[in-house]
Amino acid sequence: MTKPLPERLAERIAARGPLTLAEFWNAALFDPVDGYYTSRRPFGAEGDFITAPDVSQMFGELVGAWLVAAWRALGSPSPFALAEIGPGCGTLMADILRTVRQLDTGFSRAAQVHLIEVSDRLAGIQHERLSGFDLPLRRHRSIAELPAMPLLAVANELFDAIAIRQFVHDGVGLRERLVATAPGGGFRFVEGPAGQISMPAHLPPPRAGDILEVSPDRQRLAAHLGAMLAQRGGAFLCFDYGHARSGYGDTLQAMRSHAFADPLAQPGLHDITSHVDFADLAQIMRQAGAIVSPIVTQGQFLLALGLAERAGALGATRDEAGRAEIASQAHRLAGTGPGEMGDLFKVVAAGSAALPLPPFD
Repeated sequence: MTKPLPERLAERIAARGPLTLAEFWNAALFDPVDGYYTSRRPFGAEGDFITAPDVSQMFGELVGAWLVAAWRALGSPSPFALAEIGPGCGTLMADILRTVRQLDTGFSRAAQVHLIEVSDRLAGIQHERLSGFDLPLRRHRSIAELPAMPLLAVANELFDAIAIRQFVHDGVGLRERLVATAPGGGFRFVEGPAGQISMPAHLPPPRAGDILEVSPDRQRLAAHLGAMLAQRGGAFLCFDYGHARSGYGDTLQAMRSHAFADPLAQPGLHDITSHVDFADLAQIMRQAGAIVSPIVTQGQFLLALGLAERAGALGATRDEAGRAEIASQAHRLAGTGPGEMGDLFKVVAAGSAALPLPPFD
């Protein structure tokens, strides 16, 4: 019988020494037996957090409309891969497919649907959610498995789930934050020995106490996507919470039952994330050969695509309570107040050609 994940991690630390944050993170989220994404259903009101597609169908509808416009701007390639990286429960792709069928039958005929998902459990949920569209669904564990054809890809809250490493400046140099066992049980942070790390060129020198977050895995994925777009043609649209300018700071967090939790407590039972450095991802995709849009907020993106008008159309056939609910959903997606996504979430697009499409035109 497999031992519980915390016990296995503690034994690993006892045998090999403290783990990097990335090693702890990857085990907590993706352990084949007890990993958060392999053993739990994290999304929606009954899960631990709600993503934009869970808030309202309007999010997926507007993303679908943008993808159709991008496909046309790219010359309407046929066939092409319509891919979602990290599709969750399949809600976003379902709303995209429903929308594009109404907007452009040529797009639907040319599209081959590909889902990039590492979790077998979530892949099963996605297949069940999307089986009603009567389309071949191709599941992959990596974007490297995508066919060599033009690509239209979307990712919502993907990069925040990819592990980071943290380094703390002690006044002399950078020391990596490592995860060790705590004397009374559980886990704690410790500082590793001073080490050499390549500092991002666009950051000022760190000061004592500054925390640098880096993610080679995020950078590798961004570089791979940028190169694929440059070589095959296509576009990639990315949504996530994070910052448009690089900087220092501790953005590590965990979510359980829609509340913040201790990232090191009970690995496997809650989500672990950090904010995404959009400036870094954009620079890497650009260096890989893609043409990258300005970084905008989710609110700017959705409002430019017609969120207010779509909310009005949906509310036209509803009673007062229904209209209030739709208005609340639109505010949550694009608003700037507490608990709203409009400013916290950022959006960036990359492509094989410049895409003069709202809100990037």
